[in-house]
Amino acid sequence: MPSREILAAARPRWDLQMKKIALFCLSWLVLTHSCVTGQSSEFAFYVSPSGSDAWSGKLDQPNPAASDGPFLTLQRARQAVRDFTRLQKLPHSGLTVWIRGGTYPFSESFVLGKEDSGQEGRLVRWRAFPGEVVRLVGGKQISGFKPVTDPPILARLSSSARDHVMQVDLRDQGIRDFGELKTVGMGLPLQPAPLELFFNGRAMTLARYPNTGWLNIVDVPQSGEKLFHKGVTHTPKDGIPRGRHYGRFTYPGERPSRWGALQEIWMRGYWTWDWADAQIRAARIDTSSHTIYPVEPHYKYGYTKEQRFYFLNILEELDMPGEYYLDRSTGILYFWPPQAIASGDVFVSLLDQSMLVLDDASYLSIEGMIFEGSRGNGIVINGGRHNRIAGCTIRNIGNVGVIVQGGNDNGVLSCDIYDTGDGGIRLDGGDRMTLSPGRHYATNNHIYRFSRVNLTYRHAVQIRGVGNIASHNRIHDAPHEAIYFGGNEHSIEYNEIFNIVQETGDAGAIHTGRNYTWRGNKIRFNYFHDLHGPGLFGVMGVYLDDFMSGTTVYGNIFYRAGRAMFIGGGRDNLVENNIFVDCEASVHIDARGTTWAKYYFDGTYNVLTDSMRAVNYDRPPYSERYPELLSYYDDEPAVPKNNRVFRNISMSQKWLDIEDGVDVDLLKMENNVIADSILCYWRGPDVKDALTGMVFTRTDTEFVARLTGNQLIEGDPGFSDAANGDFRLNQNSPALKLGFVPVPMDSIGLYLDEFRKQLPNR
Repeated sequence: MPSREILAAARPRWDLQMKKIALFCLSWLVLTHSCVTGQSSEFAFYVSPSGSDAWSGKLDQPNPAASDGPFLTLQRARQAVRDFTRLQKLPHSGLTVWIRGGTYPFSESFVLGKEDSGQEGRLVRWRAFPGEVVRLVGGKQISGFKPVTDPPILARLSSSARDHVMQVDLRDQGIRDFGELKTVGMGLPLQPAPLELFFNGRAMTLARYPNTGWLNIVDVPQSGEKLFHKGVTHTPKDGIPRGRHYGRFTYPGERPSRWGALQEIWMRGYWTWDWADAQIRAARIDTSSHTIYPVEPHYKYGYTKEQRFYFLNILEELDMPGEYYLDRSTGILYFWPPQAIASGDVFVSLLDQSMLVLDDASYLSIEGMIFEGSRGNGIVINGGRHNRIAGCTIRNIGNVGVIVQGGNDNGVLSCDIYDTGDGGIRLDGGDRMTLSPGRHYATNNHIYRFSRVNLTYRHAVQIRGVGNIASHNRIHDAPHEAIYFGGNEHSIEYNEIFNIVQETGDAGAIHTGRNYTWRGNKIRFNYFHDLHGPGLFGVMGVYLDDFMSGTTVYGNIFYRAGRAMFIGGGRDNLVENNIFVDCEASVHIDARGTTWAKYYFDGTYNVLTDSMRAVNYDRPPYSERYPELLSYYDDEPAVPKNNRVFRNISMSQKWLDIEDGVDVDLLKMENNVIADSILCYWRGPDVKDALTGMVFTRTDTEFVARLTGNQLIEGDPGFSDAANGDFRLNQNSPALKLGFVPVPMDSIGLYLDEFRKQLPNR
């Protein structure tokens, strides 16, 4: 039976919700009492676009004599807080800096340090004034657009674009730092984005070809003076190792012959793998042979025939609404606005630093503000304790929404994060040597349309370290993955994840792997649905990649979720009390360590053994917390042993997907309710058999006998309304008789609180 801990987590959270409602009501009474317009508060300061740094900051608006009122800048308010806390102890109610509605430009990071901290139970809160919109902007609004009249420029534009493209000289607006287009992509370090253009709050498109979709590499010639990349042999393409190249590839069509030579032509593509994108520059294009010679050094995974790419940063391709091109030599920005230019708000990103930095600060709360228009990160928390980013909107920035690194008990609560270039939230806390938890959290956040600049491995939530949590988030609409975690004893729970992996492959909604010592993690009570994976190897719901072990996956719902539960060669994983409906396969397991991934065990690639030694796995606390590690390398480490699949419900295309010749008896299966017509698709250890596996159905009596202890049924296992996403069980469900514990569907996803006053439409 499930543990008491899991049963407790599944109970309705009525008491918790009542406490939240009571706290909200109390907070609102205090707020309305202390924020009467024109009044001052002994324990508050005010900032306003109509303020002055020469005033006291104790009034929420200028007085009639215009002799006192709010501050003008956040910097002056910061100094006032420092002066206050230096002279006296914070009151029990803490201290609040109220920010009045308006736009506050950021030309450098706003830093709050140790001297700006609150105290335990006495927060220093930086808050948007009730009912007002506070925009913290790392960019600049642009005006002065006019039609293009320069004949050479008009000649380069298509006839359909000439009457629509506008231009403005950014140097006349005081802008001379345009940033640089650089080689970026999967595996490359985070760096600020170049200048971007936004119109009415949405990022515009750097002129590209084709306007939508992709081109495909026609060929990668296998001859030349220098072999730049030898490729990989375990999944060849047309008999050629993937990625193998001599510094060039060929493209389709005649389009590049129309382009002028005096410009930087860049390309974005999935050059060899559908999980690895990169933006690279063309050193030369030979239009007679349709050959592209990329700038060296070449992207590390090489180029492969038929892989996808497109061209960008080309004036001649500014041929549809929403596209723009910046001539970096002249500073002139060309733009085809999607609506009349006068009807929209046009601004460009400028700040190449993090907008807000909490540096070793503690007990700070940042509430209700909008952060936007930066080339760098939104907010970074370095160290400190009990800091909170709550009810904020972070959008239209070049890098990550919020980064939390070091310290303890810092988190992001009830924020909306979208249209970020790289990702949503990164949490890194806890000590892996001592297994001490960080207790950082990402809770009740709505994260979508992320990975706008870099397309892969820029997650909505990324977790590292020990003992951190991602809960109640709603994550959707991105080209690659939703959550990645590494480390120990994290909790990923009550999240709703959908429309993820929209243009990639071999990826998961939740992904981790390649470390035996990352153990004790729990993935529970999440709802995965409508996952897409057009690239090679498709999409997974929970992707325990490359020998990931010791993970509990409990009480989740997988609906139209690809290969839903994927165990990639690992062991000691528990898959319990989950619901699988309309998935490609409910449970996948492979023994990759015995076939194409033998190099993990033959001394060629020692990442697994190195990671074990790095944490002293044979000494406390690892030897006591995870004693199974002590015998791993004495017990056929390449074989996926002790994986348990208990009390699940499956109504998918197939129950099991087994690869590399795994013996079914290695997979411990008990008390599962199986409604699939295909019980197993089994593929042998030879990779050549990957597409010629053996199909076992209910007519195979030998295989059916191996499922003793499970219940095979026909049709619906007792869902209330599976066709409309209601997977609650009626009282006659056979799963309940086998001990299945109902999944708390009503508790999954976003909830209302002090900072989230309404839920998004479905």
